[in-house]
Parts: sequence; C-alpha cells; structure tokens
Amino acid sequence: MEKILDTQLFGLITILAFYNISLYIQKKTQKPVFNSLLISVILIILFLKITKIPYEKFKAGSDIINFMLGPVTIVLAVPLYRQFDLLKKHFKEILVSILGGVVTSFVIVVLVGKLTSTSNQIIFSMIPKSITTPMGISLANQLGGVESITVVCIIVTGIFGNIFAEQLLKIAKIKNPVAKGIAIGTSSHALGTSKALEIGEVEGAMSSLSVGISGILTVIIVPMLVNFIR
Repeated sequence: MEKILDTQLFGLITILAFYNISLYIQKKTQKPVFNSLLISVILIILFLKITKIPYEKFKAGSDIINFMLGPVTIVLAVPLYRQFDLLKKHFKEILVSILGGVVTSFVIVVLVGKLTSTSNQIIFSMIPKSITTPMGISLANQLGGVESITVVCIIVTGIFGNIFAEQLLKIAKIKNPVAKGIAIGTSSHALGTSKALEIGEVEGAMSSLSVGISGILTVIIVPMLVNFIR
C-alpha cells in the first residue's frame, strides 16, 4: 500500500475518480450549486482526512494536472479564432471593459481589506483572485503575498463565477453576448469561461479573450497600483 501511495499514479487516479463522481452528481441534480469542481474538492478533502493520507502523497499526482493547466488554456483560443471578426469590430470597447474590470477588482479587494483591517500581505495574496493560477501565483510572489492563499482565492473565485455567472447576468439584465463573455472572463478566469462556453460560442470566445488580456493587464498594472497602498 505504501508503494502505491508513493507513486504519482495514486494522486492522479484519486482526482479522476472523484471528479467523475462529481460530474455524475452534477448531471443528476442539474443544479448550479452542485458544481463538479466544488464537489470533487470537498470529496477529496474528506477522503484524505478520513484515510489520514498525507497531502504530500496526494500532491505528487496532482502536479501532473497542474502541469497540464498551461496547454489546456491554449485550447480556449479556438472559439476566439472563430469569432475573430467580432473581436476586430469591438476591440476598443472590449479592451476598455477588461481594463475597467481589472481596476475595479483591485479597488474592491483593497477597500474590503482596509475596512476589515487586513494585513497588506493578505491583501496582496487576494489581489490576483481573478486571473489564472500560474499568473496569479507569480504575481502574488512578486507582491509579497502568500502563494497558498492566492491559490484558494483563485479557485473560490472561479467556482463562484461558474455557479452564479448566468444568474447574476440575468439579474443585471446584461443581454449582449460580447458583454456577457467579457464580464465572466475578466472576473472568474478559465473556470468562468467553461460556463461562458455553455451559454454560447460568442460568450465563450469573448470570455477566453478576457482571461488572457485581464491576466496581462493585471500583471502590468497591479504592481504600480500597489505602490499607493504600501
């Protein structure tokens, strides 16, 4: 048994098994709150707690999944290519909207942090919440944040966007597919984009574009803005 736990295969099989169980639950319930990623995270935590298997044993396999995050993100360029004419037509509006989303996200995190007397280190850890994990970790380290907190914030933000994006868009009465995609991608990165792709191809294309641009803008702009709150 110990030899099995020491292999990367153990963590990989565990992830795939619980994720497929979560997908089954999501399809059976048809409820947004039963998000497959959220359920699989909860099940894996319970599994490791009950069996008392060290996280380090599990992480060896999960590193394979982490490695694939980069190549998988590139796939999001496919719907964008199909909607390239739409991108050229609305490029200025799209860029301004994404920039507004990046700045708004930064301001909200800082304001909430300051109002709750949160330390700058925690605030810096939360700032990259709306960009992809590799970029978020890199930015958190650059700002002096805590990498593990950043990862949790990114995951929670993505799951929240995946679950509630469609309902929030209806409440806000946002009907334009381009605006929907930009809002989802800028606020909840790749996990939100998976929901945008379910809503429609235009929404998915604009969301995948927003993920890339918002990540780049965040990495460039945030280090400059942070100087005002240090």
